[in-house]
Amino acid sequence: QVQLVESGGGLVQAGGSLRLSCAASGIIFSANGMNWYRPAPGKQRELVATITSLGTTRYADSVKGRFTISRDNAKNTVYLQMNSLKPEDTAVYYCNVPYYPDNWGQGTQVTVSS
Repeated sequence: QVQLVESGGGLVQAGGSLRLSCAASGIIFSANGMNWYRPAPGKQRELVATITSLGTTRYADSVKGRFTISRDNAKNTVYLQMNSLKPEDTAVYYCNVPYYPDNWGQGTQVTVSS
């Protein structure tokens, strides 16, 4: 069974940084791409960042240049380094395995104050 546990969220002032973590189990982590999502107005959710099994990354335009996704296959963990945070980044952030789209963790709350 796929299990995803997000952590690292918190309250930070605009311009600050946070690093989110997502520990995955129940999958061959190194063989899977990983995504970070957050809810978005008018959409079910926004794909914030993605990393393939080979380490190729892509970002939403809204976070490009500020967020960095990375992975540690030895720890079965994907990270999202969030810099230069803005109030509009406030959301619950979820990780997801594209091959198992119906499996979600509890998310981690990020709140950016102005």
